[in-house]
Amino acid sequence: MSDHQNLLAEQRRALILDEVRRRGGVRVNELTRRLNVSDMTIRRDLDALARQGVVEKVHGGAVPLVGTSSHEPGFEAKSALELSAKEEIARTAARMVAPGSAIALSGGTTTFALAQHLLDVPDLTVVTNSVRVADVFHAAQRAGAAGEATRPGAATVVLTGGMRTPSDALVGPVADQAIRSLHFDVLFLGVHGISVEAGLSTPNLAEAETNRRLMRSARRVVVVADHTKWGTVGLSSFARLDEVGTLVTDAGLSPQTRADMAEHLPDLVVAGEDTDEDGDRGGTGDSAGRNGDSAGGNGEPTGGEG
Repeated sequence: MSDHQNLLAEQRRALILDEVRRRGGVRVNELTRRLNVSDMTIRRDLDALARQGVVEKVHGGAVPLVGTSSHEPGFEAKSALELSAKEEIARTAARMVAPGSAIALSGGTTTFALAQHLLDVPDLTVVTNSVRVADVFHAAQRAGAAGEATRPGAATVVLTGGMRTPSDALVGPVADQAIRSLHFDVLFLGVHGISVEAGLSTPNLAEAETNRRLMRSARRVVVVADHTKWGTVGLSSFARLDEVGTLVTDAGLSPQTRADMAEHLPDLVVAGEDTDEDGDRGGTGDSAGRNGDSAGGNGEPTGGEG
């Protein structure tokens, strides 16, 4: 890190968090020199990161928070984290949705942000196991003009049943059975954690199986996840990185992490960086084709029914 004196607080904290995870810990005096800010500023940053539950403050610095792989934060707790990153990711992912297509949105705060950017895309069919995502579309339908049952072009929403998780996703046998017979063009998948070794993971065993079902029903899989998910490993892995067509993330990733991801993912999109002047991305068609082969194109399973 060089001279980052003019960075916004959120950008500075993302850099600090990346250093903590990469090095296993940081010291306040090192950060003040590298970021060219005051001791008090760094301590406030570490306080903020500790409140978010991503670092643990120790004497003179901070270390990564050692959480349990089965801990699942609630929706409200997660929704307050990385707001600008999720918004950037949502805007970028929304450009991948064509009018009239059938898409699926899994549970999560990033897919919740994405749903709000899809309200003006006409004639969508949306399959979701997220109560929060369904609420976004249902609220928009009720906002139609007087005398109209729904807004013209409003999405048709299919909400699976199932047991509700702390993050307001519906999972379990009922959800899995509902998803089994469906086929959609694109799945936008939120995740708890991503790593080279563990792939995509979640702390909830039932949610892992429901996510597998969602992936098997999709022609293309797009993971939407901010940079803090990298290196996090939940209790249950449900997919390898090469089973993902595209990962849409934010600019908080270090260059080394980007290189690691690019080696194992068919398509890595950094929100705000990989778009041309018209908002389109090069290579999307190739990525979709690769994912059709590796992630169950036309509804074929990615790795058996088990």
